[in-house]
Amino acid sequence: MSPASNPVLFTNILLLLPFLHTLSSAVPAIPVNGTCRDTCGTISVKYPFGAEPGCGHPDFARYIKCVSGTLEFSTGSGIYNISSIDYPSNTIVVTDPFMSTCSLMQNSGSFILDKASPFTITQDNIIVLLGCSSTSPVFDPYEDLCATGSRLRVCRGMYSCKGVSGIGLRQKGPASTCCVYESPTGLGSGYALDVPRLQCSSYTSIYGFGGNEGDPMKWNYGISLQYNDSYNAGACNDCESSGGSCGFTGLDGSFACICRNGRNTTTNCLGQGYAWSGTWGPKIQTMLSTGGFLLLWMTLFI
Repeated sequence: MSPASNPVLFTNILLLLPFLHTLSSAVPAIPVNGTCRDTCGTISVKYPFGAEPGCGHPDFARYIKCVSGTLEFSTGSGIYNISSIDYPSNTIVVTDPFMSTCSLMQNSGSFILDKASPFTITQDNIIVLLGCSSTSPVFDPYEDLCATGSRLRVCRGMYSCKGVSGIGLRQKGPASTCCVYESPTGLGSGYALDVPRLQCSSYTSIYGFGGNEGDPMKWNYGISLQYNDSYNAGACNDCESSGGSCGFTGLDGSFACICRNGRNTTTNCLGQGYAWSGTWGPKIQTMLSTGGFLLLWMTLFI
């Protein structure tokens, strides 16, 4: 029996069609990756940082990005890999590929920290200039740009390394071309280290001695930076406690709580379809759609 031959049955089918459409659209199509990733490679990524566009705080997004599984820090002098983040102390460590270490010394360029950035160089850093000429401004007797006393042991330690031959110096040679640099502007924001202008071959930064000050092979090489973590901290805590991720949206970079169903709110994810987050939304939607069409088939032919 065809539906057209039975007016009542045909009318019932027409009445069912809107209901089937409602079933199909009852659960919105939810993106599988609706939230921000919390890792980049092996490094944990938490607010105010973000591993992808729109995640984290906009003031940090311009400096830190996750590129092919590597967390990168960008500043005026180049792009540097982030080797670690310590959230309790609000510090990150970046590595300059042209910075010298005990095992490899090479000619270096400059390191510039943008003054407007939310980062400052920590006092843990010991900046060491290597292979400086005798006419270098760091040796100006009226400037006191090179530390004296116990800090000179750092120079002797660096010049005891075999890698010193990479900048044309003799291993265990005199440390008179080395300077534990004390910038006239001090450490902090807007820091600039122009190695060529200072007439030096290279530089290194040591943020720790690894428990062994006598062995430069075990020292911690890198640039330790501290960041300001006060950006929307309260709003982010509220968002994360509801299962969301903290990010930003719009041209003004206003705060957004990104929920697992892909929706953005200005506060938290409570009442935002949390139970249908992730991949379950599309599955439920498919099941409802399939069930509706089965009901239509049974109505037509049974």
